Amino acid sequence: MVLNFIWIAFLVIAFIVAVVQLLFFGNAQVFSDVVNSTFQSAKSGFEISLGLTGVLSMWLGIMKIGEKGGVINTLSKLVAPFFCKIFPEVPKNHPAMGSMFMNISANMLGLDNAATPMGLKAMGELQEVNKTKDTASNPMIMFLVLNTAGMTLIPISVMVYRAQMGAANPADVFLPIVLATYFAALTGLISVAIYQKINLFDKVIMGTLLGMTSIIGGIIYFLSGLAKEEIAQYSSFAASFILLSIIISFVVMAAIRKVNVYDSFIEGAKEGFKVAIGIVPYLIAILVAIGMFRASGAMTMLTDGIAWVVGLMGLNTDFVGALPTALMKPLSGSGARGMMVDAMKLNGPDSFVGRLSSIIQGSTDTTFYILAVYFGSVGIKNTRYAVVCGLLADFAGITAAILLGYLFFH
Repeated sequence: MVLNFIWIAFLVIAFIVAVVQLLFFGNAQVFSDVVNSTFQSAKSGFEISLGLTGVLSMWLGIMKIGEKGGVINTLSKLVAPFFCKIFPEVPKNHPAMGSMFMNISANMLGLDNAATPMGLKAMGELQEVNKTKDTASNPMIMFLVLNTAGMTLIPISVMVYRAQMGAANPADVFLPIVLATYFAALTGLISVAIYQKINLFDKVIMGTLLGMTSIIGGIIYFLSGLAKEEIAQYSSFAASFILLSIIISFVVMAAIRKVNVYDSFIEGAKEGFKVAIGIVPYLIAILVAIGMFRASGAMTMLTDGIAWVVGLMGLNTDFVGALPTALMKPLSGSGARGMMVDAMKLNGPDSFVGRLSSIIQGSTDTTFYILAVYFGSVGIKNTRYAVVCGLLADFAGITAAILLGYLFFH
């Protein structure tokens, strides 16, 4: 079990590092810090799950309306040609196709609060066709890795944080984030396809990837001609408009088909509450391990070690200040966000490190959080190669972010 190994490794490494700090530096306080982190992380895990309850209930209610109104089925048919190629084990026109499409679309628009409920809905539907209920199926792994890659066209949250920190042009990281996250998604897709022996040269897959590349290129071309302030305005408007349009279209289509919209919403909302409760133990487990790893000083030692090796190789080490964000990103979204804000506070939002931390924050999603939440929601214990492919996508996204940071801002 990969998650079992990682969980134990984090705990053991945290203890070893704490002992080293006591023996060689006389730092006895580190043990209190590590223990306190377990309580704080457990509290954070519950609070996150509690916060998700309302969002999950609302969006699964909306999804239920869309399902009964036939919108989800329509979306399933639209994406069927491509999704049937990368999810060959999912029956054609299965509801999971539409849910996965909605989730990926929400991620691309930077609508995290909407993406998670849709993703959990999709994972539950994929579990219905999973023959071994405690083991991740091939479609589950492909879907999860595409989520961990976190491909986005509108990185609104990063731009908002940069604006709050006083960046002169909060949207100046837009282009490198879009490019970095695309490389992450492409790497994730290719790595899973290799494991699952999916033919990437199929004309449907190639055509879709080329089409997506063209769309991304067109959006970048359009936005690159705007003033920096206008980019944030267009991004925010587009995300809000599309999100509201989804809600209204679901309701209207259901009403036209004479579906009881209110009862459908309540039915879906009840499912959302159950899913949120089921997530709690899995989320607390992974956050406690990550919290201990950070509190012990292991993260700092890892960062300093990388800086030392890079320096020995004679390479530029200016990016090292952004490494805490990069190393935290696969482990904790809130932790990485905190590291990004801290980097901007220390170095300034318009410094190289401040901008690079922002690009890294937007380049991928949080692999272990998504693993815990998505797989935990359906009771998956054997994750197979999902962690490997997810981390490969993270590595590609973070590496691309660093290289693009040097290209754009160094």
